[in-house]
Amino acid sequence: MTGAGTDRTRPRIEGGPAIILVRPQLAVNIGMCARAMANFGLSDLRLVNPREGWPRTGALRKGAYAAAAGAVHLLENAKLFPTLEEAVADLNFLWATTARERGQGKRILPPVNAMAETFAAISNGEAHGILFGPERTGLDNDEVALADAIITFPVNPAYASLNLAQAVLLTGYEWFRASQGDQLPFEAINHSPPAQREMVISFFEFLEGHLETNGFFRPEGKRAVMQRNLRNMFHRMQLTQQDVRTLWGAMVRLVDGPRKEAKTRKRIRQPRPAVKADEAQTGTQTRLTPEDQSS
Repeated sequence: MTGAGTDRTRPRIEGGPAIILVRPQLAVNIGMCARAMANFGLSDLRLVNPREGWPRTGALRKGAYAAAAGAVHLLENAKLFPTLEEAVADLNFLWATTARERGQGKRILPPVNAMAETFAAISNGEAHGILFGPERTGLDNDEVALADAIITFPVNPAYASLNLAQAVLLTGYEWFRASQGDQLPFEAINHSPPAQREMVISFFEFLEGHLETNGFFRPEGKRAVMQRNLRNMFHRMQLTQQDVRTLWGAMVRLVDGPRKEAKTRKRIRQPRPAVKADEAQTGTQTRLTPEDQSS
């Protein structure tokens, strides 16, 4: 299963810090974490002693792969470790994510600052990783103690518990911004150029003329202010040529009423020229004269 926006013709963005899920409880959450990683170009998924085992077969596999929504390559390439120490042995720097203050004297940063640091370090050849604890309890104090610094999220203090995949998503988003910038994948396409001032003024004169006829500008002493307010309302819209044509057409119909008949062009089919029998056999065609057609 793939989601909207998936384009397999585009090259994958990969790399980034290792995402280390410590004792994850649900296979479906592993799949959702893989999806979040794929969204933001993270490709190193490590699993430490998952409660339900690694879901490579049966219903667990089906649930995880469905939740990954097309990011199954991350599940296929995920590394499984029996202990956290083995999972982080090759890393130079380790972040621990937690919603609670642990009193361990470590630096505490939001994801935006942490991922800026990690991008700079990875660019210099270091290997970084981020720890995420099990869904119900989060990382324990001994697991946090293995980390160099802490990432925490600015959330509602009365409800600070994040879903595992949400925590990966927020961190991955900041990693992508740090490594790829803030350029959006697409921009609005304006098919019509901005309206020329002459075009806009002509529309104003048409509109204001009919409003005057119908007694809109009353009392007379407020006419100038009302006229300016009306024009400024349209100016704030930054009208395109198509906008003006559409508005003008709508006003014409309000003033003149419905069209009496639709003005559409009908396509007239031209008759095919007749073909002599002997030419039809040879594959050549010659237009017949009226004399030929009557013979």
